[in-house]
Amino acid sequence: MLASVVKWTVIAIFIGCSVGFVNSLFIKIVSAGCQFSSRWKYFYFLLPFALFASSYIVMKMAPDAKGHGTEKAIEAVNRNDGNIDIKVVPVKLISTFITVVSGGSVGLEGPATQVGAGIASFFGRLCKMDNLDKRKMVVCGISAGFVTVFPAPAGAALFGTEVLFVGKISYMSLLPSLVASFSSFYIAHFMGVKPLIYSIKYIPSNNAGPLFRLFLFGLIIGVLALFFIKMVNYTENAFKKMHIYPPLKGIIGGILIAVIVYMIGSNDYIGIGEQVINRAMSGEKILNGAFLLKMFNTSVTLGSGGSGGILTPMLFIGASAGNTWAQLINGNVSFYSAVGMVAFLSACSNTPISAIIIAMELFGNSIGIYAAIVCGISYFVVGCHSIYPTQLLMFSKSPSLQVAKNCEIDEIKNIKVVKSYKYFKDLICKVWGIKKSIQ
Repeated sequence: MLASVVKWTVIAIFIGCSVGFVNSLFIKIVSAGCQFSSRWKYFYFLLPFALFASSYIVMKMAPDAKGHGTEKAIEAVNRNDGNIDIKVVPVKLISTFITVVSGGSVGLEGPATQVGAGIASFFGRLCKMDNLDKRKMVVCGISAGFVTVFPAPAGAALFGTEVLFVGKISYMSLLPSLVASFSSFYIAHFMGVKPLIYSIKYIPSNNAGPLFRLFLFGLIIGVLALFFIKMVNYTENAFKKMHIYPPLKGIIGGILIAVIVYMIGSNDYIGIGEQVINRAMSGEKILNGAFLLKMFNTSVTLGSGGSGGILTPMLFIGASAGNTWAQLINGNVSFYSAVGMVAFLSACSNTPISAIIIAMELFGNSIGIYAAIVCGISYFVVGCHSIYPTQLLMFSKSPSLQVAKNCEIDEIKNIKVVKSYKYFKDLICKVWGIKKSIQ
């Protein structure tokens, strides 16, 4: 065991430092590119050409670089024994840069996790690791990549081990994932990547009112997450059904987004969207319904051939939904924006534990304990759905649902509902001391 700890500590440090350096450099280049392109008021009119170029590059050079990144990293672990073509790394970086600087509604964490997984997989093959070790190395790469964009090292490490499955955590990958995450985090900090730490001070009153509102908010976030997952899948399928040259779909999607942005008259709902998240966290009231615009723009960007991550848009959607909810109930805007952000992540990606840890790292324990309630509720409401279709469903979320186990989310076709009212009747009998169950 001691030898194993030493071995994986050394491997994880190497992966973390390598991934942290590459992704930090990439983030700086993208940031400079966005600053340059945003000088032009109508820079988003470049989107049709950018999505065409992104789709063309991916199609010709590395088809596995298509989509939002993290999904391909999960697929590499669950399907391909930790094998990722190293060509994916430069292709993903280039196609994401083109998409983001032109206003594509994507994030950087998907490419960062896929690049991290690709680098880890390359070193695994170079060192002739067996399949089990390669899978563990890819998990390290996922966590190391995630933390460069979203600097919550403990939460990033848990995300890498939790996002592979629904109902299970890869505990054997936890130690190397933690080491890789913290190593990457410190490299990113050394290279000047700005950490996202928000100071939110809010203590709900000592009564049942806030808990009831949090419960309702959890239900709403779960429904919104389910709606977003369906929208992303529907949009992707709609573009697939267009029997035209694939890069031309990028032109159609880019024109559609550019026209909507021009009609709205605001650039807030395209690009990475960090500025809107920061405004929501600072307590500023943003446009009601902003989350719907972001959902649409993200779905079209990715469905038509754009390259980038989906997690940062999910944070935007969750924060803006929380902002709207706070305005409706006259609640604390910063508090509900923060809770909504992590809860939406929990629901869409089926990662409630890592979302709770991230909430505590970013906002402090006083916010995290309330975020835990909403994360848990939204996680159950979303049911057997995920933004990452190659996640393995290991256990049903409820005894009232009978689903196939140990299979990918995307493969689940039949869900049987058990007669749950019988459980409720049995519970009543036990509470009231009735020996025979009500039939």
